[in-house]
Amino acid sequence: MDKNAVQDLQSEDRLKLKAIYNEYRTEFLNFGKRYNLNEDDLSDVYQEAFLALRKLAIKGTLDDVKSSMKTYLFGICKFKIYDVLKRKKVKIPYEAKLHVVEEEIQEIEIDREPPLTEKQSLLRNYFKELGEKCQQVLTMYYYRGLNIKEIVEEGGYGNENVVKAQKSRCLKTLRELCNG
Repeated sequence: MDKNAVQDLQSEDRLKLKAIYNEYRTEFLNFGKRYNLNEDDLSDVYQEAFLALRKLAIKGTLDDVKSSMKTYLFGICKFKIYDVLKRKKVKIPYEAKLHVVEEEIQEIEIDREPPLTEKQSLLRNYFKELGEKCQQVLTMYYYRGLNIKEIVEEGGYGNENVVKAQKSRCLKTLRELCNG
């Protein structure tokens, strides 16, 4: 897989992420039509697959992948489409080449996460209401697993105390929002 693209997936640069996201979206929506899903379902599948791909990039799992980014992303999409079809109890006739994207796809491990609980849904919604700096600090700490020192370096903060205080304020605000 292209190392620059993987680095772009790992970055926090919204423009780079948007460019990668949009690069294969239309092609996937056309590919996904053969599964008889509506465009909303296919858009959701693509977004979930892109987030899963980004998560794998951040974890460093994509470093040894030999296939192209498109093939790997479409492979994730395919599994997510099957999940949607299973949820909707839709059966599609078997066609030998229906599942083939472009080339042979390596075995892909996907974290099949259960649906969000009510509290998790609330947390997700209120997280979006936080300011950009709060989202950035909490994402770096909890999602990307960076420590305070790494956040200082990557986020351009003055020192560790600034990050600790910011993180504390953000968590307090998030708790207040969630508890109403």
